[in-house]
Amino acid sequence: MTPLTLYTRPGCHLCDRMKDIVAGIAREEPVTLREVDITGDRNLERRFGAEIPVLAHGERVLARVRTTRTALLESLRNVARPSGAGRGRRPEQGEKKGA
Repeated sequence: MTPLTLYTRPGCHLCDRMKDIVAGIAREEPVTLREVDITGDRNLERRFGAEIPVLAHGERVLARVRTTRTALLESLRNVARPSGAGRGRRPEQGEKKGA
């Protein structure tokens, strides 16, 4: 499972859109979503300000304000991929070397 945090605030239509994108991805990928309302939290308001929504995995920001399904999937794949992945791996059966 990949835990994601959505920093949001009430009445944020862009936050609702990002939640919809994550919900669609969650039907196919192992992700969980926790929402955090930044309202009244000085540290979070200072950190994110007007850039809400912010979607993060731990301290790593995956998306700010707007994203697309394709861009978010790519970010999630980069999170799931250990460093150095893809280098020196063997091709799968039927896959050509270097493909």
